[in-house]
Amino acid sequence: MKVSFIGLGNMGFPMAANLLASGHRVTVYNRTKSKADELVTRGAIVVDAPEDCCDSSVVITMLSDDNAFEELLFSNNKFLDALLPDTVHLCMSTISVALSEKLAQVHAKAAQIYVAAPVFGRPEVAASRKLLIVAAGPKNGIERCSPLFEALARKTFVLGSTAAHANLVKLASNFLLFAMIESLGEAVAFARKAGLDPSEFVKIITETVFDSAAYRVYGPMIAQSKYEPLAFPLSMVLKDVGLVLLAAEHVAVPMPFANVIRDQLSSAVARGYQNLDETALSRIAAENAGLTS
Repeated sequence: MKVSFIGLGNMGFPMAANLLASGHRVTVYNRTKSKADELVTRGAIVVDAPEDCCDSSVVITMLSDDNAFEELLFSNNKFLDALLPDTVHLCMSTISVALSEKLAQVHAKAAQIYVAAPVFGRPEVAASRKLLIVAAGPKNGIERCSPLFEALARKTFVLGSTAAHANLVKLASNFLLFAMIESLGEAVAFARKAGLDPSEFVKIITETVFDSAAYRVYGPMIAQSKYEPLAFPLSMVLKDVGLVLLAAEHVAVPMPFANVIRDQLSSAVARGYQNLDETALSRIAAENAGLTS
């Protein structure tokens, strides 16, 4: 399939590489063009502007936040105008529910197809083709993207025709993940301060009451105060929690613990930790307990 990929960040790069490895013809665009150099050796075509990607059957966007999308799609409309009717815009980023709804309306008006398919997983998971995808949008768009999902993920959940529902699931799930990191950070700080080996504590809880993949991945990192290498920075975590609270406010759902997490994240950013990995949220709990990392 002829595919375009816009956004070669920590997640986008391995995803584009996997599409190439699966035999798809991939055109890529990234603001920092040099990030695409390695993909060129694998067969990718690099273009100079986003609108140069629009002759593909599916155009995938993997951008950092709503502002990046607003700049790409709405600042001068070149990208939107260049998309042909019946082209699928496959948005795999974590964006707001409101923006996803706007994208669905704009593309429908232009006779284009919009599919929201945010992903679950860190960069190493993306590289190993083990992402989880939640997809929603028109049935014909989902069907066209299915071979791409197979090249990127170990499982895809299809929600239905309302694209923004996929973004809602992603944001709610991210909230739960961040809540887990915060609560586990507090528990590990408690164990450390009381004289327990934090790694032994994490080993016990991940083999008993919290025997789950998320705890097994993040638990040892928190126990070892491992905040690098960077996979998902705290600045982006703060962005996502803000999106959760905006969406919750829109439907009149109080989320008091989400506000607690936002305050903890704000404290982390104030201490200069915005470019550390999301696991560094636990660092605030440790420092509040008088512990050094």
